[in-house]
Amino acid sequence: MRVLIAAGGTGGHIYPGITIAETLKARRPDTEILFVGTQRGLEADIVPRAGFAFAAIPAHYLRRRLSLDVLRTGWTAFRGVVEAARIVRRFRPHVAVGTGGYVSGPAMAAALLMRVPVVLQEQNAYPGLTNRLLGRFAACVALGHPEAKAYLGGGTRVVVTGNPIRRDVLTATRDAGLSKFGLDPDRKTLLVFGGSQGGRSINQALLVAAPLLMDRLGIQILHQTGKAGFAAVVEEAERRMRAAAPGTPVVRLDPEHVVLGRWHVVPYIHDMPAAYAAADLVVSRAGAITLAEITARGLPAILVPYPFAAEGHQDANARALAQAGAAVVVQDKDLDGDGLVAQVSALMENPGRLARMSMASRALARPEAAQHIADLIERAARG
Repeated sequence: MRVLIAAGGTGGHIYPGITIAETLKARRPDTEILFVGTQRGLEADIVPRAGFAFAAIPAHYLRRRLSLDVLRTGWTAFRGVVEAARIVRRFRPHVAVGTGGYVSGPAMAAALLMRVPVVLQEQNAYPGLTNRLLGRFAACVALGHPEAKAYLGGGTRVVVTGNPIRRDVLTATRDAGLSKFGLDPDRKTLLVFGGSQGGRSINQALLVAAPLLMDRLGIQILHQTGKAGFAAVVEEAERRMRAAAPGTPVVRLDPEHVVLGRWHVVPYIHDMPAAYAAADLVVSRAGAITLAEITARGLPAILVPYPFAAEGHQDANARALAQAGAAVVVQDKDLDGDGLVAQVSALMENPGRLARMSMASRALARPEAAQHIADLIERAARG
């Protein structure tokens, strides 16, 4: 079986594609997989590192406001369809899979024009523009959230599968996670990260909140700042800790892991499964794959939707968890240090509420999503 996968732009589109590819290869090692993306996108690095073949096409994020950029984007999209059609003709896939985003549009359009069955995977509670446009022509649409069904029609072709997550998210152990980051097994752990699309407001709130939370609750904090903000956050964190708790040791375990008392600051967490396994409560953005991983671990969360996510995707994702009782939602504009102290304290000081949120989170999990999606892809390939 030959499978073409269009996945690019952000990690939220790329990693589901890689998980699906790995699942297909594990089932049938002779499966041939070709990823399509852009040369300038994250996928050009991430996909080959994951061990999969990669081909580039022209593609660009669609501007929503009328301007000359719309014309340029339209021309780029046309060129993308033409180049994708050449790739489809050479590779001759039995099925094409799109995980949404601007890369998926031209590639899936080319596949449809060449009568290749298409399977779409939609991560968000409110579907992206590409999947809303192409959904009616797809052999199957796999949904991460049941709320998305209202926008993509009913019928047996639209299936709620959940979002595909890496197997090690499920298998990572707490002991291994604590050991990985040098955390204390006798203390509760707050995991804080902003995601690839911006964590500045979360960083600023935590700079105020962290000294107070550690003093009040006795917790430890694992904090991903983002690479761009790391040096500035560490400098400000040191200043605040000197003021709040003079004599707090500052230990640099390596250039990218600074420990200020019980506050572990890193630019990027490469082993998120280990971080989830170590955590008792999460503060994060509300990207679809992040939420799939959080619920797979049954983690309660304070969610701060990224305010500039396309079409308010993260707001819809966060609301779905909040309505299920698995999360508390704080809008980015309302986030500040004192408020974060209040929200974290309200949960950490109420073990019963934390446990109920954990149960609600786990109830939303779909750990077999990748297998279910692989079933749909194989069925579409067979016609």
